[in-house]
Amino acid sequence: MKFLDALLGRTKPVQPDLDALFAVPAAATTLQAALGLTPTGVGAVCFKAAEGQAATQAQSDALSLLTADCAAQVAVSQDEYGYTWIATRHDPDDLAGLVTDLHAVNSTLADAGYGPSLLCTVIGFTGADGERRRLGLVYLFKRGTFYPFSPTGAHTRDNALELQVRAQLGGELPVEGDLGRWFPIWATPAL
Repeated sequence: MKFLDALLGRTKPVQPDLDALFAVPAAATTLQAALGLTPTGVGAVCFKAAEGQAATQAQSDALSLLTADCAAQVAVSQDEYGYTWIATRHDPDDLAGLVTDLHAVNSTLADAGYGPSLLCTVIGFTGADGERRRLGLVYLFKRGTFYPFSPTGAHTRDNALELQVRAQLGGELPVEGDLGRWFPIWATPAL
């Protein structure tokens, strides 16, 4: 079957490596040292909510994990495209705790069979010393890669900063090489 897949140009989707999220705290150190970007303490998981009791239970289980952590604030919202966002806020100095919570939400949904519904996870960063730069480090589940997203306005972005982040993090995280897949995520509650 592999020969036919290769001959016909079929490829298997990359299985997401949710443990890649645990590399973000080390990458955050690089971002702070090289570009003056610090974590905001906010992150969000985006997925296409399914209907039915099992889907509702999976989302409820994920929220229960987050609300069990007294240090975290949790919010659920829906964007204009019908995607559900589960956002959590931690102390900005507790990036490891934030990443652990985001990983728990992703794992809970994936283990319940909703892995194909997961779109992305976004972790927010901002410029140090009151700079107005914003950056979301986006993990794409279907690609198993990260990419930077830096909005500057309603529908504008700082492409130069995004390319600088790619250059800095290339050795630390699996960075998406196809710039056409660096989708703008305007409605993320993580930024």
